[in-house]
Amino acid sequence: MAQRGKNYREAAKSIVRGKSHGLENAIQIAKDVAFAKFNETIDMAVGLRVDPRKADQNVRGSVTLPNGTGKKERILVFADGEKVKEAEEAGADFVGGKDLIEKIQKEGWLDFDKVVATPNMMGSVGKIGKILGPRGMMPNPKTGTVTFDLGNVVKEIRKGKVDFRVDKAGIVHAPIGKVSFSVEALFENAKSLLDSLIKLKPSTSKGVYLKSMSVSSTMGAGLKIDTVEASKLVK
Repeated sequence: MAQRGKNYREAAKSIVRGKSHGLENAIQIAKDVAFAKFNETIDMAVGLRVDPRKADQNVRGSVTLPNGTGKKERILVFADGEKVKEAEEAGADFVGGKDLIEKIQKEGWLDFDKVVATPNMMGSVGKIGKILGPRGMMPNPKTGTVTFDLGNVVKEIRKGKVDFRVDKAGIVHAPIGKVSFSVEALFENAKSLLDSLIKLKPSTSKGVYLKSMSVSSTMGAGLKIDTVEASKLVK
């Protein structure tokens, strides 16, 4: 196993292993121990009592964080006709059709972070599904990225829309902002994420739905969160 860096080890000394924190307190500590020279992202991991292998328990969705993500997303839109102008006016960075699909296929071009497509373009976009899918960028109706309402979707992404999906281990990972954000702003974003996850609880999920939670900065150690207390914070 690779040895952790000196800065990581020093920061980790401030964290008590196994101790559960209140959500707000955990966010404060994650900010305090962040040591990188860049503006780290604060990430949240939520373990759910679901079986991702079952279609009805494959939790997937999106949430627009009230205080944004702190990151300027590069948005690619696959559209044609009048929808091209709509996407451009809404602020999309790249808009096109088969030309951009070929650029991705032949040149390996991936200078974008989010992908949106109109329904009629999905037949062509499917050709690059093996490229976009593993990177979490394949447009999907469940996250609102397959739509004719391009203007509103592009604007939502600009405001801080985050897509999430449970992984094979039953964990959802999502950013809730930057270290430079105030604790209050990160706290509000975290509550919005939890609220969205609870609303998506499958009816077939039995027992305690929110099994585990933690927050961490990009380079920092994870801080365990008291799930019972955190569950009471959301609607």
